[in-house]
Amino acid sequence: MSRLTVRLSETLHQQLANLAEIEGVSLNQYIVYALTRQVTLAYSVGSVSEEEVQQQKLSFNSLLQALGQASSTEVAEALAERELVPPEQELDANTITLFQQQIQDASRA
Repeated sequence: MSRLTVRLSETLHQQLANLAEIEGVSLNQYIVYALTRQVTLAYSVGSVSEEEVQQQKLSFNSLLQALGQASSTEVAEALAERELVPPEQELDANTITLFQQQIQDASRA
């Protein structure tokens, strides 16, 4: 946990204290809740119009065409040059095996 000292106007401090009391939590808990809620709102997923979806698809397809196709030799060379890193500790052995199999299958295609 981190500690942060913040200077508030008396009015804001009192408003926050009142809201915390209404919620039945400490002022600290309420401020953490309010900040978390605000940050979460900034990262919430929103819907997009069908027009925007179609535009994104067109842009993606244009990008794919501009990139062209890689030959199997080019794919093999790129895979050979990649940096190998140990798997994350949270991954279990079955998941790692599955990922490795998918990578091998993709490199053969």
